[in-house]
Formats: sequence, C-alpha cells, structure tokens
Amino acid sequence: MTITEDIRYVGVNDHEIDLFEGQYVVPNGMAYNSYVIMDEKTAVMDTVDGAFTGEWLGNIEKALSGKSPDYLVVHHMEPDHSANIAAFAEKYPAAKIVASKQAFVMMKQFFGTDFQDRQVVVGENSTLELGRHTLTFVTAPMVHWPEVVMSYDSADKVLFSADGFGKFGALDVDEEWDCEARRYYFGIVGKYGAQVQAVLKKAAALDIAAICPLHGPVLTENLGHYIGQYDTWSSYRPESEGVVIAACGVYGHTMKAADLLAAKLADKGVKVVVHDLAREDMAECVEDAFRYDRLVLASTTYNADVFPFMRTFIESLTERNYQKRKVGFIENGSWAPMAAKVMKGMLENCKELTFTETTVTIRSALNADSEAQIAALAEELA
Repeated sequence: MTITEDIRYVGVNDHEIDLFEGQYVVPNGMAYNSYVIMDEKTAVMDTVDGAFTGEWLGNIEKALSGKSPDYLVVHHMEPDHSANIAAFAEKYPAAKIVASKQAFVMMKQFFGTDFQDRQVVVGENSTLELGRHTLTFVTAPMVHWPEVVMSYDSADKVLFSADGFGKFGALDVDEEWDCEARRYYFGIVGKYGAQVQAVLKKAAALDIAAICPLHGPVLTENLGHYIGQYDTWSSYRPESEGVVIAACGVYGHTMKAADLLAAKLADKGVKVVVHDLAREDMAECVEDAFRYDRLVLASTTYNADVFPFMRTFIESLTERNYQKRKVGFIENGSWAPMAAKVMKGMLENCKELTFTETTVTIRSALNADSEAQIAALAEELA
C-alpha cells in the first residue's frame, strides 16, 4: 500500500488471533502496522507481531527492492510491535535503531541486549534527517506505555502515532472506525486520559495530513472527526445522550426489572442500551458506559455483595477513571438487599458523578411497589 510517494505500508493482517492482549475479542482480527520511508536514507517504522516475522521481512524487502534500510524507528515496545527488533537487527546489521531511552531498557529485558553500538536515542523534539524527510519526535509517556514516542514527518505531514488512533480489526475487513476504535481506546488507553490530552495539545501545533497508527487504517480524510473523538474520550465527556442499563442476576428477576426500565425509558423517547453482563463482551459494555451520559447498575445481592460480573464491570470502569455521568441503581435481595450500597461505595472515588434520588429495591421478584420505583427512576432519568 502506498501512503505517500515516499511512504509505503509493510504491515500485516492477523486473522488467527482470538483474544487481543489475552482478553479482547477481535472477530475481525488485528492489523500490525509498519511503514517504510524511502529517501536518501530509509527508515522502517516499527516491527510487527512475532508470528509474522517472515511475511514482514518480505514486505520490507519488496518495498525497498532489495536495498538495506538505514534505520528502524521503534515508537512502542509492546511485543505486537517490537517482537521482530532482533530479527531485523540480524538481517540488517548496518541499520541503526532509533528509540527512546526507556525503550532501549525494555529491549534489554526482552532480547538480552539493548543494541548499544547501534543506538540512536531520541526524546522530545529530537530529529532524524533522512533527506527530504525529517522526523521530529514527540514523547507520549503512558499512551499507553511509558517509553512511547510518536514522530512527525514534516515533508509529507504524516504523524506516526504509535497506538494512538488505533482500532481493533484487520485492514482487509471493512468496518466502521468509531465503534472498534472506541472499544480499543477505553479498553487499552482509557485510564490515561490526561496523558492523551497532553499529546493532543502537542499535535494541535502540527499540520497533519495523515495519521499512521500501529493498528487500524491510515487516516487521511476528516481528521477533525478522529481527533475530536480522541478529545472527547480522553476528557471523559459523554459522547452521546442515552441510558446504559448494565444488569446481572441469578434467576432472571433482576434482568426483568432492567427490561421494564428500558421499556419505560424507550416510551419516553430515550435512547437505551441494555447489557447482560454475564453474557456479553465486557469490553463492549465498558465502551457503552463511557459513550453515553447515564448509567443504571442492576444487580442481585450475592454473598452480601454484588454479583461477580457486576463487580468486574464496576472495577473496569473505576480503573479507567469513570466520571461525568449520572448513575442509578437497581438492587435485588430476598432477605437483605445490599447491592445498591455496595455499588455506590465502589464508585465513591469517581469524579463528577451524580446519583439518582430513586433507588429501586426488589425483594425476590417485581411487585407493585418495585414497579412504581422503576417508573419513578425512569421519570428521573428521562
């Protein structure tokens, strides 16, 4: 794939993977992106997952027509991007390796060597001259590892954004960017909103014509949309108006209450998304909790606590700095309902949450009293 006259895509698609990072379902696979800048000196931008060594090296060889590259630029040391550093170094012994100081420390940990005699250490505002192309480096610590750098090619106005602006899905599958980029962002980067905001401020000073991430498609049109989405997500602002009802229970009574609330909200013209936490992809549930501006947590009381899937869900929210939303509760308990108290307590350190005045308490099964509470909660949320 040609990105610009001088920049070629040499990455790979992975359709063998089932769980990305051991936890995220990726039905459409993953792309591990790598690029080559062809100039007086040539630079390869990142490697790919270790399962694709031969394919990747073949792509480089084809792009360069047998010419040896001068540099390998390492933006990020996560193994899906760095696994082939040693293989590259062996194949191209004259090439220099360009990375941050901390990345070289990690290379020593991964490969037993930090390639001392081949190092080009870069930091904030470091430059790498290739000829017509000059790369300027931007540090991006904790987006989403501490060693990360991004680079900007001033000649073609291309930002190499490491894992920023990435998404799930291989490049030979046509799918909407927003959904899988959102799920990717909140699953993997979501904890580090402040650090993403810092990088966005740096990016605002650049004239960017294309964004080349390490996952997902190269972005060349409507860049304001993608940057705007990242600004919204990293500032924890709701993206859309609507109510997410996240529910789980044992015998169906709590789910029935969640469905009743959803029906009442829908009757009022409110966008509603219901998730059964025990049966659905947890990353999708987390994504929607951050997407919409209101959330209802519905759980049975279980061992004087909450149902295990609810605990996992709330912990997934709090570790990603969940904030700036309105939250309501539905609890169920046959003899000592405790779930609402536990759920609210789990959220007590979240910033800028408001809680509904109405909490629905069900004792075993819905009755006239709990149905009236659900009606009141729907009115309050609408």
